[in-house]
Amino acid sequence: MTKPRYDEAALKDLLLQMMETELGGEQVYRAALDCAVNEDLKKEWQEYLDETLTHQKIVRATCERLGINADEAAPSRQVVKHIGLSLVKAMQLAKAGGDPRAAEVVACECVVHAETKDHANWELLGKVADVAKGDTAKALKEAHSQVEKDEDHHLYHTQGWCRELSIARMGMPAVLPPPEEVKNVETAIGASRAEQQRERML
Repeated sequence: MTKPRYDEAALKDLLLQMMETELGGEQVYRAALDCAVNEDLKKEWQEYLDETLTHQKIVRATCERLGINADEAAPSRQVVKHIGLSLVKAMQLAKAGGDPRAAEVVACECVVHAETKDHANWELLGKVADVAKGDTAKALKEAHSQVEKDEDHHLYHTQGWCRELSIARMGMPAVLPPPEEVKNVETAIGASRAEQQRERML
């Protein structure tokens, strides 16, 4: 019997981290929405929150298919939870500071932090899916195919919002909604090209 080309215990740990990341992501988006001032950004983040709730269900279903208890505790999961709670606390502190525009930028930064981890989780799961076999491969590929584009969208678009809102707060001309949003980018290359074209959009 050929041995798998990945560590099964590490895959389980990854899925538990992913479950916690999606649960924490819900709280991050709820706090971020509380800080959002720009109406287009509010609409965007509400969509991301709705998608995150769907992602929770997908991770839980994937765990069930692989015989994993999605609520099982793990040291790495506690770290993920701690970081998520810290991001929520940071946004609450920013809002309490009394400068709505500053709190909105902090919220963008916190969402980028959360989505960087979330995006990395799904990217890694995709790599495991490529080498997995049988039912495991099928379960992972199905989950990955349902979520990958959402995660690209969440990360690259929020990075654009973060940049442009920060520029605007400095009193300089900003592109709002950001180029990433206008051009609906879904890849790192697309995001880079959109940023390079921002000067033409001012």
